[in-house]
Amino acid sequence: MRLRKEGFPEDDELVLCTVTKIHFHSVFVNIDEYKKSGMIHISEIAAGRIRNIRDYVAEGRVVVCKVLRIDKEKGHIDLSLRRVNESQRREKLEDIKRQQKTEKIIEQVAKIKKIDANTLFDEVNDKFAEKYDSLHEGFEALVKGEITLEDFGVDKKYAKELEEVIKQRITPEEVVIKGKFKMQSYLPEGVEVIKEALKKARESANSDTKMFYLGAGTFKTIIKAEKYKDAEKILENMKESASKVLKGPDNACEFIRDN
Repeated sequence: MRLRKEGFPEDDELVLCTVTKIHFHSVFVNIDEYKKSGMIHISEIAAGRIRNIRDYVAEGRVVVCKVLRIDKEKGHIDLSLRRVNESQRREKLEDIKRQQKTEKIIEQVAKIKKIDANTLFDEVNDKFAEKYDSLHEGFEALVKGEITLEDFGVDKKYAKELEEVIKQRITPEEVVIKGKFKMQSYLPEGVEVIKEALKKARESANSDTKMFYLGAGTFKTIIKAEKYKDAEKILENMKESASKVLKGPDNACEFIRDN
């Protein structure tokens, strides 16, 4: 991974880690993005009582952790595995995949132009850093036709090759979340209540979201967005909108995600 970060991570930051050692009450990891080590206490592995820590982790496994505490003087970093939910884990892993893809693009262009890959990466990354959170985000904007490399002053010596490789290897992402909304109402006017909840859920979604009636208050739902965090936001809005209608002890609303 070329995009190593300097110094220490921040509290509550999500970091990619590789498990190195497993003890009876703790797990030691390498924090891959910072070239530092960290420790996960057994209480931060999973909720509830843990009989065998190896049921949850193994040496060499890559995991996403949350930073709990940092002691810079001693160099200690305490981490948590159980405080990272599935949505956060997926988004972090997607970020890493996007990062690796940009690195491969730079390496390919550097090989074509016979220049140092690290130098080229730093030059291109610096030009995009002020406007975009990641180099991949900038490359996606180029593929969509929103920007040109000339806009950012990318050197003409390698701009043509870089643009060609970017367009070959990056396509605008589409994330899909599939599952079922289950809506129930035991009120006399329950059918109308469910119709209203369904209406509110659809209004809070985007135009690419589809819902199909399966029967018994169950609706197949397909959410599409360019980024995972956007798809998750749409889902949260839909759940919140439907739940506001289906509030109270006589109503219920849940979303069951497909595996």
